Amino acid sequence: MTEQNKNLLLRVVEKTARLPLSIRQSVLSTLFGKYVPYVGTSGVKYEEISPEKVIVSIKNRRHVQNHIKGVHAVAVALLAETATGFVTAMNLPSDKIVLIKTMTVNYKRPMKGDLRAVATLNLKEREYIANTPKGQLLVPVVITDATGESPVEASMLWAWVTKKTLSN
Repeated sequence: MTEQNKNLLLRVVEKTARLPLSIRQSVLSTLFGKYVPYVGTSGVKYEEISPEKVIVSIKNRRHVQNHIKGVHAVAVALLAETATGFVTAMNLPSDKIVLIKTMTVNYKRPMKGDLRAVATLNLKEREYIANTPKGQLLVPVVITDATGESPVEASMLWAWVTKKTLSN
């Protein structure tokens, strides 16, 4: 991808790459939390961001809890959507925008403690996103809780179109 074709998200991630990890995570979490306000309000932390992988986490704190003191189902879906959406968006040229089409989240058991979501794309998927003017891709995500196990199975169907399409 040429420098002028890189989207803002990718440029921000590259510009912060040399910062110490804890500072970088804090800067990216604050910036992206302002860009997507609900993500910021929920306290999603960006642990790792690259065109190949996005790792985000959320602490099991009162403002995201359900009635049994676990992370609320909607916060879990937000975590999955954030990881998959950002990894997809990292691979789009600057004239495209990513849009969620379908969200599949299957809760297998109650979550315990903090949660972490990992979304990855292989080279073939990344090339497809970068080279397809209008398309869609099903992006799975692995969500683990404090036990290290996955209490949730999730995938998101992401589509992309030109920004011009949305303004018409």
